[in-house]
Amino acid sequence: MNRKKIVSDPLKDFFQAEYVKYMHICSEKPSCLALFDRNLRCVVLNEGMSEIDGIPTDQHVGRTLQEVNPRVASVIEPILRYAIDEGTALKNVETRLAGDHDDDALAQYWFVNSYPLKGDNDVIHGACLVIRDVTEQKQREIAQEDRLKFEALLSALSAEFINMDVSEVDARVVQGLKRVHEFLGYDRVTIWRFSDVDGQCMLTHSHSLPDIKDPPPVIDDIIPVWVNIARQGETFMVDDVEDLPDKFWREKKYSKEQGGIKSMFYIPLRTGAEVHGLISVVSYRRKRKWIDVFIQRFRLLGEIFANALERKRIDQKMQQAFAEIEKLRDQLQVENLFLRDQIDLELKHEEIVGESDAIRKVLLKAKQVAGTGSTVLILGETGTGKELLARAIHTQSGRSERAMVKLNCAALAATLIEAELFGREKGAYTGATTRQIGRFEAANGSTIFLDEIGELPLELQAKLLRVLQEGQLERLGSNIPVTVDVRVIAATNRDLAQLVKDGRFREDLYYRLNVFPISLPPLRERKEDIPLLVWAMVKELGLAFGKTFESIPKKNMDDMERYSWPGNVRELRNIIERAMILNNGPTLVIEVLNASEENTPVSYSLKDAEKRHIISTLNKTGWRVRGANGAAALLELPASTLESKMKKLNIKRKAE
Repeated sequence: MNRKKIVSDPLKDFFQAEYVKYMHICSEKPSCLALFDRNLRCVVLNEGMSEIDGIPTDQHVGRTLQEVNPRVASVIEPILRYAIDEGTALKNVETRLAGDHDDDALAQYWFVNSYPLKGDNDVIHGACLVIRDVTEQKQREIAQEDRLKFEALLSALSAEFINMDVSEVDARVVQGLKRVHEFLGYDRVTIWRFSDVDGQCMLTHSHSLPDIKDPPPVIDDIIPVWVNIARQGETFMVDDVEDLPDKFWREKKYSKEQGGIKSMFYIPLRTGAEVHGLISVVSYRRKRKWIDVFIQRFRLLGEIFANALERKRIDQKMQQAFAEIEKLRDQLQVENLFLRDQIDLELKHEEIVGESDAIRKVLLKAKQVAGTGSTVLILGETGTGKELLARAIHTQSGRSERAMVKLNCAALAATLIEAELFGREKGAYTGATTRQIGRFEAANGSTIFLDEIGELPLELQAKLLRVLQEGQLERLGSNIPVTVDVRVIAATNRDLAQLVKDGRFREDLYYRLNVFPISLPPLRERKEDIPLLVWAMVKELGLAFGKTFESIPKKNMDDMERYSWPGNVRELRNIIERAMILNNGPTLVIEVLNASEENTPVSYSLKDAEKRHIISTLNKTGWRVRGANGAAALLELPASTLESKMKKLNIKRKAE
């Protein structure tokens, strides 16, 4: 072990012997070992001292700690002096050396031991110093404690914001920023939002120390690089503004004009994949070292604020959408009339047809869950009959005396769905001249079927979760809870687990819906049911068309059994209906497009099947999307939804 010593010291043999004696203390764990005379001058030491105070060992010999490093001396010399003056050892004294500007992140933590060095007749010639650096361990403990406190703060804020009235959002956001500021000790926390009118990044909420300069109202031209980084959904942080590269010259100028910002970071303000603005944290008094763990937690905080502010924005947009809402007024005026209309409209469907093992398993599950009242999640490709299965479950339940109420979550604009689901009060927004009950109230004591649940806007998922958990809702324009008893059956052709990973679907809502999942097999996996389905459809449509058919060519039936049916039962029904329009006489000739190309059964993913079905339908309509004869009408989808799916699935018309 390397060490330095005072050669001229008459007690050098004594100190050398004492040094060797105490070396065993440092043998197991790396430590600083140094011996001092009665005047606190360093006599001999190991290399550990330089790691403690950052001063080379040869600069300590013959000098006091006060001469070498006054900051270290302020905490160490009193411990040495006590051992010399009192002749008593001090062991494992936990010591903290503050960092520059009292920055906790730069503080050092030591366990200090001091032993009096006694010679003949117990004469004390000096003291031995042993220091073990526990900074890393202490910082982990502090980080863990801070993490738990911060998570408690996040949990409290999340609970406050989840069902908050939109009129309270702004005041509560400022209060939340204040709590964050007080907890973290930063100088200013600010929220900017991108304007719906011109897209500019505008100040909306801020909290800071009294002597801190207010941020500017608009920052696009002041700090353009930072704003663009936030628009792209990325985080930017800087420990020292002076270290910024030249391209940030405007940002440097801004930092100086703001009164000398030393450190800062920006995170995007987002809900799901959409960026709405940014949150900034700035430090004026000292430089900060931002760590990734903290930034990740702060992103969660940003999501809480973003969801609350987005809910307020959606509420304001709903007030501007009164013209659309008014068109639905006559549909939901009186609960009884609404339910009677649903009975007349919905109870004309045929029963589920099929004898395959796959469909028998589905029907067995439906029977098992029907009488329980549990939430059911029906999974399956487009056109497999999810609504028909939901109706079968409802019919076998104790709620069958009342009509099942349904809502397609993809069929309405996001601004309309909340009123449709939960209702509104008269005067809830400009133009709301009447009280309107929502679908949940209309389904009280019955069943509600939420089709395409994966399309439900993120900001409404919290309200739906409350209805599922507590059986209560609040109409728009009212803070009075309404209790409902509704059995929920949801359906989707989307991968909800993947949507949860992508941040587009709440994890807690997913688990609440996924109590009893039932997967409907695609038609290509139950081809033995095709003849039964065909004849059931021929019989049903024959009554409507006034036609009777006695036979179907075997080749046609074989073609239908070979075809992969990307559009499933819905596509089969469309083909049967077309054939019945074109044919007269006792024999029904059914032509299946591209059947000859499908000689063997083929399995496709849900995404591929949906894409193939959409392309097939577009080919039939000459790639016309909108209108009475467009692909959207054939697929029974809103045109905007079909266009969104085409974009997502990268469906483009090939050049002629």
